[in-house]
Amino acid sequence: MTELQALRTDYRARKAQLLDLVASPKATVRQVRKVLQRMADLTDEVLRQLWSGAGLAEPYALLAVGGYGRAELFPHSDVDVLVLLPDGHSADADSELKKRIEAFIGNCWDVGLEIGSSVRTLADCLQEAEKDVTVQTALLECRLITGNADLVQAFRKAFTEAMDPKAFFVAKTLEMRQRHTKFEDTPYSLEPNCKESPGGLRDLQVILWVAKAAGYGNNWGDLARGGLATEFEVKQIERNEALLLLIRAKLHYVAKRREDRLIFDLQNAVAESFGYTAGSPEGDRRQLVRASEALMKRYYWAAKAVTQLNQILLMNIEERLNPSTHAPRRINDHFNDKAGMIDVVSDDLYRRNPHAILETFLVYQTTVGIKGLSARTLRALYNARDLMDAKYRRDPVNRATFLQIMQAPDGITHAMRLMNQTSVLGRYLWVFRKIVGQMQHDLFHVYTVDQHILMVLRNARRFFMVEHAHEYPFCSQLASGWDKPWILYIASLFHDIAKGRGGDHSELGIVEARRFCKEHGVPTEDAKLIEFLVGEHLTMSRIAQKSDLSDPDVIREFAKRVGNERYLTALYLLTVADIRGTSPKVWNAWKGKLLEDLYKYTARALGGRAPDPDAEVEQRKREALVMVALYALPFEAHKPLWDTLDVGYFMRHDATDIAWHTKQLSRLVATDHPIVRARRSPVGEGLQVVVYTQDQPDLFARICGYFDQGGFSILDARIHTTNKGYALDTFQVVTSADMDEHYREMTSLLENGLAQAIAEAGPLPAPSRGRVSRRVKSFPIAPRVSLKPDEKAQRWLLNISASDRLGLLYCIARVLAKHQIVVQLAKVATLGERVEDTFLIHGAQLQHNRAQIDIETEILDALSV
Repeated sequence: MTELQALRTDYRARKAQLLDLVASPKATVRQVRKVLQRMADLTDEVLRQLWSGAGLAEPYALLAVGGYGRAELFPHSDVDVLVLLPDGHSADADSELKKRIEAFIGNCWDVGLEIGSSVRTLADCLQEAEKDVTVQTALLECRLITGNADLVQAFRKAFTEAMDPKAFFVAKTLEMRQRHTKFEDTPYSLEPNCKESPGGLRDLQVILWVAKAAGYGNNWGDLARGGLATEFEVKQIERNEALLLLIRAKLHYVAKRREDRLIFDLQNAVAESFGYTAGSPEGDRRQLVRASEALMKRYYWAAKAVTQLNQILLMNIEERLNPSTHAPRRINDHFNDKAGMIDVVSDDLYRRNPHAILETFLVYQTTVGIKGLSARTLRALYNARDLMDAKYRRDPVNRATFLQIMQAPDGITHAMRLMNQTSVLGRYLWVFRKIVGQMQHDLFHVYTVDQHILMVLRNARRFFMVEHAHEYPFCSQLASGWDKPWILYIASLFHDIAKGRGGDHSELGIVEARRFCKEHGVPTEDAKLIEFLVGEHLTMSRIAQKSDLSDPDVIREFAKRVGNERYLTALYLLTVADIRGTSPKVWNAWKGKLLEDLYKYTARALGGRAPDPDAEVEQRKREALVMVALYALPFEAHKPLWDTLDVGYFMRHDATDIAWHTKQLSRLVATDHPIVRARRSPVGEGLQVVVYTQDQPDLFARICGYFDQGGFSILDARIHTTNKGYALDTFQVVTSADMDEHYREMTSLLENGLAQAIAEAGPLPAPSRGRVSRRVKSFPIAPRVSLKPDEKAQRWLLNISASDRLGLLYCIARVLAKHQIVVQLAKVATLGERVEDTFLIHGAQLQHNRAQIDIETEILDALSV
């Protein structure tokens, strides 16, 4: 064995021993800190041997930089080093030196060190640091491993003299804001980066970097002694930093690679390495909590505390670097305006007058020119959290102030977010505290429950703001006539407040909303509306996406449920705000149209106009004929097609669709060949596709198979058979391809390709097993199939819930085709990685119980992943 091989073997063995300490569920923070330090020490030892073996000695130096420079090395982090050369020396000019450095770096990789290296002279370092704040930061934490100590001392002196603390502070805070933006400015991502996300380790490092650059200290103790942090704050920082360090170290160990993201695949394994197991919280047997959920809740609480403390300490450092020249302007007896920030008149204000805690946020809302809270106020709030106990929550003055905040005409979103960031919201509204950091394992929410609630509140608020009217014009139009926006805000705050308890969170939420309204003196009529919204917040979405809106009975029943137009309008606004607050992927224009249609049909019914199919059909025909006239078709060109269509067709299609179908198909009523036409969807997203061909039992399956192979997702399918035996099917489809750039080619390819696929005879091809997403693997859901007759017992409703994957709809359609089941209506709802599909079907086999069981069983087999 060569000397290099022996060194590699020894390094691997000693590293493995250290990592075993990280793996233990009993590993303490102190032990893990020692492991990180020993990892750095072990690496130092190996590098010294390789440095000496490469013949590199005086006058050069080897420095550790970055995280390694802090003598803190995580299991799979890069080993960042700097080969420092005196001025006048150059590896490019000295071939022997270059050869030795290259041999040194190559040997590092051969031994197993994941090296990140740079070779610079002293002057090069200063020049690069001046140009790049990242280099400047790495050099700030440099540490001598071996070599010329005098050279390093000279470098440090020159580096310190060249440092501009104010410019460095600005650069690092701007860099931090950009990083936060990348992670959507929230520590509550479901797959957070424990190093880079807001509230991660990097936020703590930024504080120490700017403090060190300004000469205020090198550690938390130095900051406390310098008056930049209190002893209590330092204690909180060290406690939360320790947890984040432990999580990151275990994450590296579990992943067996450098991985700082708590991705779903690893959350359970990391949780188990802490000793967490699945169980029921607080003895509640109705709700099983995953091990990963327990870990993530602990992580979110730590990240939230770090976010608060980062803000307090950075504002303190900024004020020390740039003492304010603005004289405080008095707001009231409790607060001053200090350069646009609310500043408490004394550090003990909240201790003397706890009512001022909630007053802070009312002042924040109502005072013109205020943009935030000063470091002094943030610190006072952070230290006053223990005052907000049960007695505080029962205080009538505090209840009145909180209701004032909810009812203020402006600033509700900012106030609620700031209250949550400072932990005041959860302390005052104790039921809200229970869902802070609560994960949602439903595959379509991308936020924790508390962040989702605040997102819904923000969306509801935007409906009442002129500057956001372009986003949802119809919602803004309805909101402009609404007299009490705060009713929607309270409903938004409580609609998911009972998540994670087990049972129906809507029913449990009604109880919480009722209690809140009673305690805060909300008038009876307003309280009833809030309770209705909390209890029914899922209803409108479910009906719009799963029911046949052309069925008068569906509209009649929904109108009976909401009771009046005021309740309907409030429910519609909350529903749109809620869906938009789940995930950017969940909302689409087609869902928006379904909800808007349901609202308009129901409003018409509530206005005294009972659904009249005949009148509705005649109105649509008249509107369609006006549009057809614009196409310059011959007189009564529509009759050959319309004479083959029944009332059901005209009820399921609006005038725009009817006119388009007429234009495309009026001359082809008796065609022998499949006709496929596509256009940009009128709802503004994807394509609308019409298929006209002689009907056949497996037609729906063939169409689904083509769309799946072409990368199209079906949002909606309206299936109709004419009285001449022709299928007239309309589909709403979307694709990930660039629609604007390739629209013509895409529509031409689709029209020809789908027509050819329909015309081809022969058995249906076997379905392909599409790849399952990472989230589905981590949070699989048991597929469910429900087959029930509709209220008229003439058709059957097939409801399917399953994890999404490519080709899933084709698998379902293929089973239906096998049993000669005709699909009359299909509503396909994709909620993140979950699908909720509803089919209105009929067929002779559905009259036999045995056949029903066979169909359900085969669909379940097709859904299995």
